[in-house]
Formats: sequence, structure tokens, C-alpha cells
Amino acid sequence: MPTRARERLVEAAENLFYTEGIRAVGVERLLATSGVGRASFYRHFNSKDDLVVTMLRGYDEQWRHWLEQAVAERGGAPLAVFDALAERFESPDFRGCASINTMVEVADTTSPAHQVAAEHKRSVTGYVEGLLVSAGYTDPAALAEQFVLLLDGAIVTALRERTAEPARRARAIAASLLR
Repeated sequence: MPTRARERLVEAAENLFYTEGIRAVGVERLLATSGVGRASFYRHFNSKDDLVVTMLRGYDEQWRHWLEQAVAERGGAPLAVFDALAERFESPDFRGCASINTMVEVADTTSPAHQVAAEHKRSVTGYVEGLLVSAGYTDPAALAEQFVLLLDGAIVTALRERTAEPARRARAIAASLLR
């Protein structure tokens, strides 16, 4: 019977890194929380940094899937990204964006973790650009960059204010860009 050690480690990393931070959580804590032994950890990951990269890739995939579904449920218009975020901000366990949090903690741009986190932001920008293209806006690449700047600002502000209001304010600014 498989032990699912790898999955348990990734799940523990997702929860602990998101709620407490990457640097604040050591391997010992990951092992204790996941119930996985040290030898098993190193069979699956060369280091904690490798686990961070794996966790971030999973986060990217899950978060973008959630965003795509949430936007589709709201009609698929570009401004729906802000409505989806407003809902996310209201969650009691909201702790910001795992990618933004990672880039703050791992500021070295050559770090694999930082690079994966930055790739997440590029992927989100590409998704938003696709929404803008589908909606027929001119210069969708520039608009997408502006939207993601507003999204990231709303995420950080929502973390500080503990309310969904930053998403609504960012949406109003984004709407003015579309006029």
C-alpha cells in the first residue's frame, strides 16, 4: 500500500508555507506535520527548496484553475477577475498570494522558487490578456499588465485591510482603463 509520502509533504508545505512563511517553517516541522520520515523526504526532494518549487507549481496550477472557473461563472468578462478576488479576500484563511509571498521571502531573482513564482505572475498576465483579446480590447498586452498590477496591489492591500474592498476599488480603476 503506497504511503503517499510525497503528496503529504506537498500538502503540509502548501498549508504551512502559506500560513507561516517559507523561511519560518523548517524541515523538522514539515516532517512532523506530514508524518513523513527524513529518509522518505529526501527520496522525494533533494532539499526544502525543491519542495518549495514543487509546492509553487501546484499552487500555480490550482490557483489559475480556480480563477478560470470563477471568471467563467461570472460571465467571462475581464473585470470578473476582480469580482473573483473579492470573494477570495473574504475567506477567513486568506493570506495573500503564495507567489507574491515567495518573491518577498526569496528576493534572489536567480532562485528557482523566485523564478517559479514570477512565472505564475506571467501566466496570470497571459490569462488576463486572453480575456481582453476575447472581449475585443485594443492593446490587450498593455492592459493585461495594468490589470495584474491592480490585482497584485489589491491582494496586498486586502491582506492589510482584511476586507474585499481593495478588489472593488481595483475593479473600478480597471473599468476606467477599458473606457
